[in-house]
Amino acid sequence: MEQYRRVYASIDLDAVKHNMEAMQKNLPKETGMIGVVKADGYGHGSVPIAYAIAPYVSGYAVATAEEGLILRRHGITKPILVLGVSPKKSYPELIAQGIRPTMFTREQMEAFSALACQMGEKSPIHLAVDTGMSRIGMMPDEASADLVKEMGELPGIILEGLFTHFARADEEDILDAKGQMERYLHFVRLLEERGVNIPIKHCANSAGIIRSIGTGLDMVRAGISIYGMYPSDEVEKEPVSLQPVMGLKSFITYIKTIEPGTKVSYGGTFAAPKKMRIATIPVGYGDGYPRNLSGKGWVLIRGKKAPILGRVCMDQFMVDVTEIEGAAEEDPVTLIGRDRDEEILVEDLAKAGGGFHYEIVCDIGKRVPRVYFLEGRVIGTKDYFQDTYQVFFPIS
Repeated sequence: MEQYRRVYASIDLDAVKHNMEAMQKNLPKETGMIGVVKADGYGHGSVPIAYAIAPYVSGYAVATAEEGLILRRHGITKPILVLGVSPKKSYPELIAQGIRPTMFTREQMEAFSALACQMGEKSPIHLAVDTGMSRIGMMPDEASADLVKEMGELPGIILEGLFTHFARADEEDILDAKGQMERYLHFVRLLEERGVNIPIKHCANSAGIIRSIGTGLDMVRAGISIYGMYPSDEVEKEPVSLQPVMGLKSFITYIKTIEPGTKVSYGGTFAAPKKMRIATIPVGYGDGYPRNLSGKGWVLIRGKKAPILGRVCMDQFMVDVTEIEGAAEEDPVTLIGRDRDEEILVEDLAKAGGGFHYEIVCDIGKRVPRVYFLEGRVIGTKDYFQDTYQVFFPIS
């Protein structure tokens, strides 16, 4: 990728398709999928991911109203659910664009109903139920069931969906997740007793899909698994075989030889125990590459591991190439992905630095171009090199 010489993230859309098909095989035939593309598709790019998974999903989920509107502006027409709380100021656009907000209070639903009527629309919403996450949602009790019954009669509103979110489905012991599922189903029964039958019920996240918890409902929400990562090490890999989607590539800008005792990078946390060859890589935490990999992580050069020496800087870091024969300036460097027989997974970086694998991919910044591959060829790119601001201050 000559145009993106410093660094780029490769996005393998064939791996995305593989992951969707693998999950699909682990679901009942009648269960549909919602593709979660929040946080710009977990750092992979929400729009290209949305198009790649379109054949496998009935709709999409995002975290904010703005994320849903981005999909609409790029021609995504399937249903979109905002999983978080949408501010009232966003209601007009949500109604106009047919984007489903999440709601769980009388105030939210009455305000949305009034505006939908004013706009001459009848708009779908999804109700959130708090079965154990203690984040958002109504309690699964009689009072909430009465509220839903009452709110379901409001003009301008369609009660389309009812969902909860598992807090611990990615742990070895799934007892807590099963308890949440029981509380959710109890609430469904309370609604049915009141004559309320909400057509789309969804609970299962990626861990639920893999472990078959909550997959017997109308929909599931595929999230981290789309991107080829398991929710945790405690989740079994056998039911659903996933392939990593993101790679991160750079190159060597400079190689030098240092003498014993020479210190490397900020703080001098590494001192050479012997004569060494070290290489500089033009990537740092300013790109989202984790600083907590300082002195702990490694990269791949010529198919071999090159350990990080000293602290990762904002824009560069150094690695040991003493034992990598022929290592030279301009050599490609793999920060995430495969090089010959070696591979670095995002999970490996999380373990090495004590971080979280979801966070690593989400934090790869916009200074890093994304390059999209399908069937081994580049089909598109995204960068912000021509990014401009509207003038909002006087220029002398």
